[in-house]
Amino acid sequence: MRSVGVEEELLLVAPDTGSPRAVAGTVLERAGDEAGLEKELQREQLETATSPTTDMTVLAAEVRQGRRTAAEQARRAGAEVAALATSPLPVDPSLSAGRRYRKLAAEFGLTAQEQLTCGCHVHVGVESDEEGVAVLDRIRPWLAPLLALSANSPFWQGDDSGYASYRSQVWGRWPSAGPVEVFGSAAAYHARVEALLATETLLDLGMIYFDARLSRHYPTVEIRVADVCLDAEDTVLIAALARALVETAARAWRAGEPPEPATVGLLRLTEWQAAKSGVSDRLVHPLTWTPAPAKTVVRALVTHVREALSDAGDLQWVRESSERLLKGGGGAGAQRASRRRTGELGAVVADAVARTAA
Repeated sequence: MRSVGVEEELLLVAPDTGSPRAVAGTVLERAGDEAGLEKELQREQLETATSPTTDMTVLAAEVRQGRRTAAEQARRAGAEVAALATSPLPVDPSLSAGRRYRKLAAEFGLTAQEQLTCGCHVHVGVESDEEGVAVLDRIRPWLAPLLALSANSPFWQGDDSGYASYRSQVWGRWPSAGPVEVFGSAAAYHARVEALLATETLLDLGMIYFDARLSRHYPTVEIRVADVCLDAEDTVLIAALARALVETAARAWRAGEPPEPATVGLLRLTEWQAAKSGVSDRLVHPLTWTPAPAKTVVRALVTHVREALSDAGDLQWVRESSERLLKGGGGAGAQRASRRRTGELGAVVADAVARTAA
């Protein structure tokens, strides 16, 4: 059974207005290392992380505990946390302290300054770099449906963006972000990374922002395409599907099945459509590269990884959870429903605060 771990970025907001608050430094100083919280690019956000586990029940408990810990520590600094991938209310973000962040701001201008986005990164264990790259080559077509399932950022600077995941559009401004080509081998992957670094456009390895990459620190594939999810259960669903995708891809590699040779241009288009639609409209089907209802594509994803889900004991739960998410519209659907119900973006944030620590 492959291990899986999750990192979630959470938004720090004012309890009364819902506007982002730049208090991450205060939260982290008061919380101490034992709280397990980390700083991010902007002072209006925090990161939580789970331990590696093979048990999705354990993962779910750790995701919820990480959110509760973040909420408790934020309250000590006069703030709340919300699992929102972008701020619904207007914000002028404040860059975190540190030489690297200052250099990011100097080199990348508004791309860095405006980058207040919160993602969900899933780490899945692999046996070697060779297996990891074989996985990266074979999961590419299915990352857009994962983005659609996680979509939780319809609002940007006080307006409806017209997207279910506007975070992915903002994140895509980085020069190395997005889908990648088929590498074919670990040597080719590392050579491509070295070629990118040799341009001196990127500061360091930390800026290899592929949708999925080999982790720098752990023996894992790191799938980075998802928004942070509004509900913890959706985070676990993304993690279960990510692990199943990795296992399915590894089995295909061992069986000698070649990866789908879709171009980066086609993959970028499918991810754009996933960001636009979420689960509320059509997506591009990875088996036909033609439009299909989101529910059809999500069910195709579950079918694609059915054997791996069944072997892990996750199949029935994933089926039920994905159907629930489709019916409810996911995080983007919940945010827009809250806006329609109340007419206030502050109420959207308040609802997210309540759901984050639920």
